[in-house]
Amino acid sequence: MHAYQITGTTGLDSLRAVTLPDPAPGPGEILVRVRATCLNYRDYMNVMGIRGVTGPVPRIPCSDGAGEVAAVGAGVTLFKLGDRVVCPFMPSWLDGQYSQHHASLALGGAVDGLLRDLAVVRAESLLPVPSYLSLEAAATLPCAAVTAWDALHCRGELKAGETVLILGTGGVSIFALQFAKLAGARVLATTSCDVKAKRLLEIGADAVHNYKSDPDWDKWVLSQTGGLGVDKVIEIGGAETLNRSLKATRFGGHIALIGVLTGTSAEVQTVQILRKGIRLDGIYVGSREMFAQMLAEMERVKLQPVIDSVYEFGQTPAAFQRIASGRHFGKIVIRV
Repeated sequence: MHAYQITGTTGLDSLRAVTLPDPAPGPGEILVRVRATCLNYRDYMNVMGIRGVTGPVPRIPCSDGAGEVAAVGAGVTLFKLGDRVVCPFMPSWLDGQYSQHHASLALGGAVDGLLRDLAVVRAESLLPVPSYLSLEAAATLPCAAVTAWDALHCRGELKAGETVLILGTGGVSIFALQFAKLAGARVLATTSCDVKAKRLLEIGADAVHNYKSDPDWDKWVLSQTGGLGVDKVIEIGGAETLNRSLKATRFGGHIALIGVLTGTSAEVQTVQILRKGIRLDGIYVGSREMFAQMLAEMERVKLQPVIDSVYEFGQTPAAFQRIASGRHFGKIVIRV
């Protein structure tokens, strides 16, 4: 099989194209011919060695992928040859409670990911790709979309009429915007440039704030909500943005802590959490069941992911350079 591996500990130079023996499915397993994979910031962090590589090397990165069933192991009845399938971020987390065991098997971390053309996966983990979606579109869903779904609907219990704040224009934020509008919520968004602000408004944001021209976006949020604050925050910044998110959240509101784009540790104004009765949840993607619920809702309305760009397999380093630039809007896909 053809793949890319992280061969060192830091930098894009550690990402090498390699040829490895073809895997074969065992009992209960499926061989997936991967047709598309998708980049998340986690993948970039792993390749670059930012804040520590999360697994051994050599290792195949990228958690997200979709493809076709190329072979089935003994006892498999859920899928047949040629079926289009997508793989969850944590293949062992089918339903129920999140656990360290599931986290340890997240693709592209401690175990090999999907930046390759062949992968063996447990049949029970896979999900069928809705007929209206391309495999490139399906490949954008396992991490960012399920994370947004979990944050808003599973942990967040979003209701129509509530106000949601999203930060930036990465994959989780864009999916959160789409899902929130679909649920009848009002969405406030922040971004670093006016061009992206215009795009956010075009896909449904109710109001957008440029935090480069005015860093006090928490005050802007309060002005947009009559001084009350928002009901929900999709917090993807982490260290340098969490305190502003706390200020921008209403009494009794909910913050879904998802990203660490600005760092992994900081001084947090815990008094805000206490005094305002804010619920702060760490969100690390979601289960296969959450994924299935999300796919059903997407199929009902034929919701399309926002794709920034599509690269060919041989252009993989350029795809990583694109995510490093921060200029992307939506998901970056690699066609395998």
